[in-house]
Amino acid sequence: MIILGLDPGYGTMGYGVIEKDARGNCSPVDFGVVKTPPSENFAVRLCILEEGVNALFDKFQPDEAAMEELFFSKNVTTGIAVAHARGVIMLTCNKRCGRIFEYKPNQIKQALTGYGAADKGQMQRVVASHLRLKSIPRPDDAADALAVALCHAFTSRFSGMFGVR
Repeated sequence: MIILGLDPGYGTMGYGVIEKDARGNCSPVDFGVVKTPPSENFAVRLCILEEGVNALFDKFQPDEAAMEELFFSKNVTTGIAVAHARGVIMLTCNKRCGRIFEYKPNQIKQALTGYGAADKGQMQRVVASHLRLKSIPRPDDAADALAVALCHAFTSRFSGMFGVR
């Protein structure tokens, strides 16, 4: 099974693609980011995100997609912009494969480290370890997207609880 993990953002969207074999072992396929130019207007940036997600589906043909749920506590303006981006990303994924799942940040941390309040550095080291990478994936958005994909791989037997309806 090919899983596409996404870390939503309107300036930078992280992606991580992993393959889960029949025994549950995961291996990295690719990871990176889709960036939108700050000089473009917001609508164009959303279109660039849509094109980026479509390109990922064209290239990797994922069976399922997983993304982090939106969480913000201070900057409502940024949160609203990310929510718009997330909507475009979710819509595109749903059109392309129909199997998209969402996880809260603490669920991702719990699934990977056993501790729902793990820090970013710990998460990055665990991602690199699980995927047998020689170094921590960069940029951070890509590492976060790989964490989402791994969380889904580890918990997908409970997918009915996390699927977007």
